[in-house]
Amino acid sequence: MSAQSGPRAGSSFLHDIWYVAGWGHELQPGSRTSRTILGQPLVLFRTEGGEVSALEDRCCHRAMPLSEGVVIGESIRCPYHGLEFGTNGACVHIPAQDKIPRTARVRHFPLVEKDALLWIWMGDADKADTAIIPDHPYHQDPAWAWRSAHYDVQGNWQLLVDNLMDLSHLPYIHPSTIGGDPELHFKTPTISTRLPNGVRVERKMPSSAPPPTYVAAAGFKGLVDRWQEIEFQPVFIRIHTGACDEGTGAYDGDRSHGLSMLGFHGITPETETTTHYFWSMATNITRGDIPDLVFEQTARTFKEDQAVLEMQQRRIAREPGRQLIDIASDVGGRQTRQFIQRLFRAEQEREAVEA
Repeated sequence: MSAQSGPRAGSSFLHDIWYVAGWGHELQPGSRTSRTILGQPLVLFRTEGGEVSALEDRCCHRAMPLSEGVVIGESIRCPYHGLEFGTNGACVHIPAQDKIPRTARVRHFPLVEKDALLWIWMGDADKADTAIIPDHPYHQDPAWAWRSAHYDVQGNWQLLVDNLMDLSHLPYIHPSTIGGDPELHFKTPTISTRLPNGVRVERKMPSSAPPPTYVAAAGFKGLVDRWQEIEFQPVFIRIHTGACDEGTGAYDGDRSHGLSMLGFHGITPETETTTHYFWSMATNITRGDIPDLVFEQTARTFKEDQAVLEMQQRRIAREPGRQLIDIASDVGGRQTRQFIQRLFRAEQEREAVEA
């Protein structure tokens, strides 16, 4: 076993990566919302023409939050004195004033809509490469039914990463939905692999009793072969879980006859101690009310996780320097934390060179 420090105030955020800022459906044409990411207050809005934008939520005139204003055509108007700002942050209109000062602008953050998600770049805008925004084609594939949600978690973002990279907690926290036999979960080997841009964890649980959600969704009558495949990239996690009837080829690549659940988990720090959790769940069983059942039971499990994370955060806040230990099932989470620390160091070194 190894020791680790819990997340604590004063740590840095990663900036030069794409974060999930929200779901595309949150912004209808002509609408706006406020959102804090990495401690930075933002206004996200969609113009009447459909373009999405993210700006600093602070008018350059008298510091009024722009999120309290309204979208007018292709710009957003400050509610205090009526200054209007385009999607790039430049002021485009000042009432009763023809000349607009060059300094009349607010910071703009690159924002891209892709596969129903809004992705934001919080670092140097010149480094924002849209080609590296990850694909999530299941949001566009009619073979999969999916639902989405956004939870505000009162806990540090790395606690959520730990939770998702180690699913051995399922039988203890989620016994009524996606849990299962605790002994089998802990006996199952966890294979963790370092990837060029992340960490992958795989677990196979042959001859398992199907958990309640699996029975309700797929109608399993006997034992099943379960799988858990988890992949972390900064900073989101994809989780593919599911089961097929025992001995029917699940581990040989044929999962077409079983239950597959594809989870997307966007993990975006709001502050040092609060996190935006943007998640979706897709299932290959699209008939009837099965997608709603899968989503509702998944939502229940994630609410259970949220309660755990927030209890952890409260205890950590009391003694922020106290050490935590790792156990065998933490191999994926441990490698992920090491990967994150390498990213921190690399970003800090780049900043030092550029300073």
